Amino acid sequence: MSPSTPAEADGERRRPRVGYLGPAGTFSEEALLAGVLADSVDPVPVRTIYEAILALRRGEVELAIVPIENSLDGSLSVTLDLLAQDLQPSLQIVGEQLLSVSHSLIAAQPVELAAIDTVSTHPQVPGQCERFLRGELAQARVLAASSTAEAVRAVVEAGRPNEAALGTVLAAEIYGGVVVREGVQDRDDNETRFAWVARDDDGDALGASVLRPEREREPWKTSLVFWGPGADSPGWLVRCLDEFSRRAINLTKIESRPKRERMGHYMFFVDLQGSPRDAAVAEALDGLRAICEEVRVLGYYHAATARVGRGDSDDSAVHCGASDG
Repeated sequence: MSPSTPAEADGERRRPRVGYLGPAGTFSEEALLAGVLADSVDPVPVRTIYEAILALRRGEVELAIVPIENSLDGSLSVTLDLLAQDLQPSLQIVGEQLLSVSHSLIAAQPVELAAIDTVSTHPQVPGQCERFLRGELAQARVLAASSTAEAVRAVVEAGRPNEAALGTVLAAEIYGGVVVREGVQDRDDNETRFAWVARDDDGDALGASVLRPEREREPWKTSLVFWGPGADSPGWLVRCLDEFSRRAINLTKIESRPKRERMGHYMFFVDLQGSPRDAAVAEALDGLRAICEEVRVLGYYHAATARVGRGDSDDSAVHCGASDG
């Protein structure tokens, strides 16, 4: 049996497994549950984003959902590096999800802000809550946890009155925490973009079978990464971008990341409107390959144009997911 083909047991097709950053109660779980048809998948919590992608490549899950960027704190470098270098080209992005993100301060018991000296959370979160942390919790040190839900779980389990966590209201409900303050993020329109990732051999069919069908009404989007020795030459990046500009292809994102070789060597991530099936996009990619050492299409998929939040997914799906971990 191929690992990319859902198993059959007792004559029934097994639901595809989806890896996500756990434990139960993370934003990754919320994004997962909001993006799939009810009861269509088995959520599988893992400890890190790396493990979610690794489980996918090993065939331990059929899909993974990973955070890729936040509207306040920018891109998650670990996700970009995984997709671009460590685990490509056997994987592809088959969809995206926009999730409204609201952070809450959670403790094991009711506590005054002045009594809190330690706050735990995922490393990406403090940058989204700077005003609150600097203004009302300036005395507290901030410690990193593997996820927001793990931070909440650990704080509640420890039961120390001077410790709190930044996480979701759902995590507080799951682990028995007390919400000290809701909505402590810098902006109410804070959102995180998640990528649905699958293996090349079955990604399109799998995405079509479990992701909510309304995504198919949205326009196409393509994500890619490129690099090359010409980056040391004046005007090289301009020539690369001109392949899109002169064909009227709109770029919705471009950023650089170190190529992790030596100082001054970068790879460039681009999101664009359209897909390689479009003649103009295909021509631009051919032109780009002529002047780059490497051009990798990370995936093309229907863009997410509306964000979702807790309560947008079916109650049955939330209950199913919350039981994991």
